[in-house]
Amino acid sequence: MSESVVARPPTVWCRADLELGEGPRWVDDRLFLVDILTGRLLEAPSECGGELRVRAQLDVPLGAAAPLAGTSDAWIVAAGTGIALLTADGTLDWLSRPAASGPVPRRMNDATCDPHGRFWAGCMAWDATPGAGAVFRTDHDGTVTVVIDGLTIPNGPAFNADGSLMYLADSARGVIYAFPVDPSTGDLGDPATFVQMSEGSPDGMTVDDAGNLWVAIWGRGHVRQYAPDGALLSMVALPAPQPTAPCLGGPDGRRLFITTASHGLETHQLGPSGSVFALDVPTPGPPAYTFG
Repeated sequence: MSESVVARPPTVWCRADLELGEGPRWVDDRLFLVDILTGRLLEAPSECGGELRVRAQLDVPLGAAAPLAGTSDAWIVAAGTGIALLTADGTLDWLSRPAASGPVPRRMNDATCDPHGRFWAGCMAWDATPGAGAVFRTDHDGTVTVVIDGLTIPNGPAFNADGSLMYLADSARGVIYAFPVDPSTGDLGDPATFVQMSEGSPDGMTVDDAGNLWVAIWGRGHVRQYAPDGALLSMVALPAPQPTAPCLGGPDGRRLFITTASHGLETHQLGPSGSVFALDVPTPGPPAYTFG
């Protein structure tokens, strides 16, 4: 199908000044997200026009959070230089700090759970040193294993419905990879290049119920929807140049939420950057997968 722009523009669901809003998650009929550099876990309003609520404030950057299975308001997080469990009272129980070692200072970045309850998290160098990034898998027993290295700015990942395919972006290189995954073990096969971009950087991603991949394009002010074969299906244009991640949620799973960033922008570029946007789309997506 040829490229098309979604006719109705997205709404500013929640006007905010997030520095690096990221990682939206639809959990228990609520939308959560993070502001990475300020270390905040936030809950978005249930109705358009409300204000963000701070659910946790960390003293380290918070790359992403995913809910723990069978609990209420407890999370596994990619934060600082590692992976930790975050309780409702804000306490961190560190599982591992794999990004603490290496030739350059690094921090955790984007992360998500797969349909089988594993947590996949990327890290990057603070100065985006090429090749310093990596991806770690946290298994059900809390074991953290490095599964990919040599990346620069890993973003995503995102999984298809049965967990047999993982999409992963290396934003600095403008590429999205598709990795086959053994659902029973989490072992990865050899990646294929799903999309190579010449302009803009692929950032956060999500997969809808039809297997289409939604990708935020940092620096280009839009979100793209790709079919499983890599064909570009549609684009959502935003009045903010730095969209960071999409998420499907809402009452019927058809509301596309999009986080954005104000980091690095000049005053005349800001507009509603740092806000959360929303748009209803035809195909729903699943709620956030849980850890464990």
